[in-house]
Amino acid sequence: MKMGFHHAAINAADFDKTVAFYVNALGFKPVRDWSTPEKKACMIDIGDGGMLEIFSGGDTLIPEQEKWLHIALSCDDPDAAYEAALAAGATSHIPPKDFVIQAETPLPVRLAFVRGLNGELLEFFHEK
Repeated sequence: MKMGFHHAAINAADFDKTVAFYVNALGFKPVRDWSTPEKKACMIDIGDGGMLEIFSGGDTLIPEQEKWLHIALSCDDPDAAYEAALAAGATSHIPPKDFVIQAETPLPVRLAFVRGLNGELLEFFHEK
């Protein structure tokens, strides 16, 4: 099973300022946006193919260790990664499923989530 880093996700207290910071100050490139009137969401390329996923709805009062939502690992077989993680002691959060991210260009993916041994949320992510 081949795996690598895909993205980390955060909840932003000020979505627009957060995106502007990463794009304007650090030079990251917007890749896709699937914002709705109720919730803003996007992915930006951090420069080496890895992504930062940003969601609106964060709060500056949230403790530092709770600002990060999950770490996503790019893999060729999310089902196998999910099963291997469970066999090694992780717990299921979302079993493998197909999903289409409704961005400017819809992105079909297969994904699964587990809680790691320290409670961290890991996503196994495969772009179809």
